Amino acid sequence: MAVMKAGLYISEKNVVLGELEKPTLNEGEALIKVSYAGICGTDMMIYAGKHPRAKAPLAMGHEFSGIIEEINGESAFSIGDRVVIEPTLSCGTCEACKSGQFHVCKSLKLIGIDKHGGFAEYAAVPLNRLHRIPEGLSDAHAALAEPVAVAVHTVRRSNLKVGDNVVILGGGPIGLLIGLMAKQAGANQIIVSDISPYRLGKAKEFGFTALDAKEVNVTAEVLSLTNGIGADIVFEVAGTQITATQMVEVSKIQGQIVVVSVYKQQPAINLATMHFKEISLTTTRCYSGSDFEKAIRLMETGRIDVAPFISHQLPLEQIAEGFKLMENPDVSLKILFQQN
Repeated sequence: MAVMKAGLYISEKNVVLGELEKPTLNEGEALIKVSYAGICGTDMMIYAGKHPRAKAPLAMGHEFSGIIEEINGESAFSIGDRVVIEPTLSCGTCEACKSGQFHVCKSLKLIGIDKHGGFAEYAAVPLNRLHRIPEGLSDAHAALAEPVAVAVHTVRRSNLKVGDNVVILGGGPIGLLIGLMAKQAGANQIIVSDISPYRLGKAKEFGFTALDAKEVNVTAEVLSLTNGIGADIVFEVAGTQITATQMVEVSKIQGQIVVVSVYKQQPAINLATMHFKEISLTTTRCYSGSDFEKAIRLMETGRIDVAPFISHQLPLEQIAEGFKLMENPDVSLKILFQQN
C-alpha cells in the first residue's frame, strides 16, 4: 500500500502531520500533486470541532492548486498541467442540479470536508472540478481562486450599482475580497468594520474606510459617513449577533442586505425595522462554475491581486503552527501550506 504524508484533523484543536493511503483513481478522476493549500474559515470550524459533517481523521483543505500526475478517463487536460480545484461536489439529480444551479445542490458536499482534500501530498479530484491555471498566474495565487470566487458570486448576487455606498461587516479574507470586488463593480465608498487592528490596517491599504468596532459605534459612524442615509448595500460577513443587529441599522431605506456568513447560532433579526425601511434581504452560498472562471480571469489580468492576503507560507509539516496562527486575527489573514 502506497502512503503519503497528510495534515490530519484528529480531534478538537488537534491537527498533526501523519499519513494516509495515497489515493487510487476512479473513472473520471485525476490525481493531483498538491502545490499550495490555504486555510479557510470552514477549516477553522472543523478544527474547533463544530462542523456537522467533517469526520476525523480528515485531510482538510478545499482551497488548493497542484499538478496533474495521473488521469483516469478521457479529458482535455494532460499530465503535467497546472490546475486549481473547484471543490464543490453536486449530486446532479436534485431540482437545483437539474436547473443548472449545482452550487445549491440539496446534498452539496466539498472536497476537504466530506472527503480528503488539499492538506496532503496528493488528492483525487473529479476531472470536471479542475480549472487550468493560466500562464503568468502563480500556483500560490491560484490556490486562492476559491475565496475570490466566493466574493465574485456574492457581489453578483447583490444589486450593487456604480456609485453605491457599501458597508462590509467583517474584515476577514472574504470580507476584504468582497470589498475589492465591490470596488471593481464601481462602489463609491466602501466601509469595513472589524475588531482586529491588523485586518483593519489591510482594509485601509485597500483604500477602504476602516471602523474599529471595539472603539466606535459602527451604526453611528456609518450614518455619519453617509449623511444620515445609510448604506445602499450591506454585506454581513462576521456571523455574530452584533453584526446581525448592525446590518439592519446601517442599511438605508430600501437598501439591500447580503448575508454571506454561515451562522453557528440562529440570530435575532429586527424584522419590524426591516419592514418599515423596506429592506431587501439576500443570502449567498459558494459560487457557480462561471464565478470560479471569472475569479481566475480577474487574478490572471491583475484586476484582483491576492498577494496582500497571504500572511504566511508554511510547509505542511507546520500544520499545527499554521492553525494556531490562524486563530489569531491580529497576525494572520490567509495561510498557505506549500508542498513543492
